[in-house]
Amino acid sequence: MAIDTAVTANPVGTWTRRIFALNIVAQCAIVVTGALVRLTASGLGCPTWPDCSDGSLVPVERQAEGFHKYIEFGNRMLTFALALIIVGALIAAMRNRPRRKVLISFAFLLFVGVAAQAVIGGITVLTGLNPLSVASHFLVSAVLIAVAVALYERGNESFDGPRTTLVRKELSLMARALVVVGFVIVVLGTVVTGSGPHSGDSDVVNRFPVDPRVVSWLHADVVMIFVGLSFALALGLRLTQSSPVAQRRVWVLIAIVLLQGLIGYTQYFTGVPELLVAVHVAGACAVWWATLRIPYALRERTAT
Repeated sequence: MAIDTAVTANPVGTWTRRIFALNIVAQCAIVVTGALVRLTASGLGCPTWPDCSDGSLVPVERQAEGFHKYIEFGNRMLTFALALIIVGALIAAMRNRPRRKVLISFAFLLFVGVAAQAVIGGITVLTGLNPLSVASHFLVSAVLIAVAVALYERGNESFDGPRTTLVRKELSLMARALVVVGFVIVVLGTVVTGSGPHSGDSDVVNRFPVDPRVVSWLHADVVMIFVGLSFALALGLRLTQSSPVAQRRVWVLIAIVLLQGLIGYTQYFTGVPELLVAVHVAGACAVWWATLRIPYALRERTAT
């Protein structure tokens, strides 16, 4: 049956799509730079908030934190850059024709999220890098990456009506399970970091009271489950001759996960060196991004 073109919500234009994609990159970048703050022991480089030092929003010479103040302040400035990108995405969503409420809603959620991140960052500093607030900082970023991916993927869709699954129900459920297990891996990753040697400041050691080796093993076990699900999904899509786009996205995920696993085991057996930890954090963002993209390739939306 022909679809009424009067209700068509065309995909967004090239520039709007690029702004939405830049949002994802920026969300991941702020996670990596936040990790660099922690790895260089610069978490309290600006010991107050919102000021960097008493009475000054920017670093001053009299501060005892040395170069750490510039690293922490730089990360704070990147938050403002991210906010500008999100504002750009919100404006682009509002200017898109026909106007699509779902895109505006996602962009607005990102704006609220970056404001919440600024508050959580302040709490993290004021509580002396409490591991719970540090972990919350990262987990909120994971949620914001998911929203940014949703904004981009929905922007590429032609309609905003009901969803139609393009694969067997079992495969669709498996893709959703991948997202759930992927988020569990992210949560366990924050616990591994929060219980390990990189507390975020050379003078303040504030960690989760758990054995980092045990948490690392649990983290690795869940990753094994994730890898198994990924291969099972790839095989299922292949046997049912599903969309080549969907199959390609799953194999991209598998490639990233295997590389990430190699980095993870290497850092574990080499004493958790700072550089590898930073690369591992970047890899975690890549895995999360690749995972989130898969469900969108397994369904389509029809006209309202």
